[in-house]
Amino acid sequence: MAADTGAEAVAEVGTERPDDIGRERPHDRGAGSEGGEGGDGVAAPGRGPNRRRLGARLLALGGVLVLHAALPGSAGAAGGPAERRALQGLRLRYGSARQAGLSEQHLEGVADEARRFLGPSPEHPYYAGAVVLAGRGRTIALHRAMGYAVRYADYDGRADRVREFPAAERIAMSEDTVFDLASLTKLFTSVLAVQQMERGRLELEAPVRRYLPEFVGGGKEIITVRQLLTHTSGLRSWAPFYQESTREGRLRLLWSVRPQETPGTVYRYSDLNLIALQLLLERITGRTLDTLLRDEITAPLGLHRTRYNPPLSWRRVIAATEVQRSPWSGLDRGLVWGEVHDENAYALGGVAGHAGVFGTAWDLAVLARALLDGGVYAGKRILRPASVELLFTDYNTAFPGDDHGLGFELYQHWYMGAMATPHSAGHTGFTGTSLVLDPSTDSFLILLGNSVHPVRTWRAGSAPRVAVGNRFARAVPVRTRHGGAAWFSGIQPGASGTLTLPPLGPATAAARLRCAVWWDTVPGESALHLEASADGEHWEPLPFSTLRSTGGAPEQWPRGSVSGWSGRVWHRLEAPLTAAWAGREVRLRFRHTATGRYVGRGAYVDVVRVAEPGRLLFAEDRPADADRIEAIGWTRSTD
Repeated sequence: MAADTGAEAVAEVGTERPDDIGRERPHDRGAGSEGGEGGDGVAAPGRGPNRRRLGARLLALGGVLVLHAALPGSAGAAGGPAERRALQGLRLRYGSARQAGLSEQHLEGVADEARRFLGPSPEHPYYAGAVVLAGRGRTIALHRAMGYAVRYADYDGRADRVREFPAAERIAMSEDTVFDLASLTKLFTSVLAVQQMERGRLELEAPVRRYLPEFVGGGKEIITVRQLLTHTSGLRSWAPFYQESTREGRLRLLWSVRPQETPGTVYRYSDLNLIALQLLLERITGRTLDTLLRDEITAPLGLHRTRYNPPLSWRRVIAATEVQRSPWSGLDRGLVWGEVHDENAYALGGVAGHAGVFGTAWDLAVLARALLDGGVYAGKRILRPASVELLFTDYNTAFPGDDHGLGFELYQHWYMGAMATPHSAGHTGFTGTSLVLDPSTDSFLILLGNSVHPVRTWRAGSAPRVAVGNRFARAVPVRTRHGGAAWFSGIQPGASGTLTLPPLGPATAAARLRCAVWWDTVPGESALHLEASADGEHWEPLPFSTLRSTGGAPEQWPRGSVSGWSGRVWHRLEAPLTAAWAGREVRLRFRHTATGRYVGRGAYVDVVRVAEPGRLLFAEDRPADADRIEAIGWTRSTD
């Protein structure tokens, strides 16, 4: 049976790194709302919690060190190889796709996908320019800039017409361009909050009013710190702070906000959650949020191009954002360039918990590497491994589809594309930014675009993010035990295909189909099916069982299909043909379906055999048999 080897197997067992080997969500919003494309949509409760209550109880009892011992599989487990290397001072480096354990062909396709959206998408460019960075382990194997950081001088909303800077005055995008990271700011704020939990100054399940006595009224008094971090507070998505002329007025607006639903009963992405968390952090530490960011994250990690309120001297290296005018913006500021785009963050002095941080792709890669290594980079620790586990643990199991750690979104195909797994974590920003981490493959992908330049109405959705996520997921190879090719379904959205064996004639009820399978599909939207037919026209499901190559008990699939994420390991599949097919001609096929807008990494089938006692009916490794396989939409692939 096939199994992963090389870089793939290395990533799965979680002990070594590759570099040692050499539903679209309606998150865009209108004036005054930045939000990083967090959702206006509200999700009602569904399934119950899993590790959330355990984590909350342990934190209340005294901390993440106990939690780390209680929750297996935490990122960068203490004393593991990843953490040891990070503590030794090892840093990110540039290297080849091979050094990163990636497919060069598909990695180059990541840049091609990003570049495609510089053109009509479908009418206007999605962004004026972009920077894409992709890596695995400690190797950055792709770092490309394209298009313009500054292209448009003005925008006429009535005529939907732009005025461009003269060619000599435009500024090309570079790998070191600084971006308004928009809602990626929320990740930094969340890390700062978890740091305070480590130090015993903040409890996850404590009511916010314990630290902010003003945060009461209308049900706010029962909102917890966790609910702020997971967007389950019941607060509305935003409030127009920029309409208030004084800080006191802005604070009164926050204190007057009432939950729209009972806290804990809905998921609604809200900037107000992180603004409240900012005030809480500033209250318990006695330091402003920008000072906390510098002292606790950017200085220790050496993020020299990450900060709030970049100085005027940085302006020429910053990507411009929007021409802000009514009615699409709440403020009339003209071209925003070098200052925060979000109207509320601007009104709050450029320093806010939900938006305002500027940074580069490289600096985000360092943060990603630190989190993947359990909170440490180049010998400098910003979090303990158990604290990183909190960031990546789903606390929103009651809201299916809105998986959320502390600050980090989890398993979101709508912008992660095929990089989405139950372990993937990340976030987006309204200005066109995104970060995705996949601990299961030790990989990270950063796409920074100035997609609101010249105006936010020129783009919608996350098509570039999905496209580069799909291609980068394809660049992480799936290897067979024998090192050769396997049948691959492809990852084309909306596509389906069949892999059909020639007619077979089992003589007994003891006939069995056996093969190796690997799958990663979008739950409910794509699946791998095994079917049987007597005439090649009418097909029925063929039940089967699978057994992971890493061991465990067999899983039964009575409906003849599998869907979701299989853990990035090969499985041994066995399907009895039963007495119903004894003495009859039968055709067997694998069918892959992808009916939705998003896809996973696809499905693989390898080493197909059909046998009964004393008789081999079909063997894929026999050339004559292999030549009789009918493949529609499936191809042979070595990765």
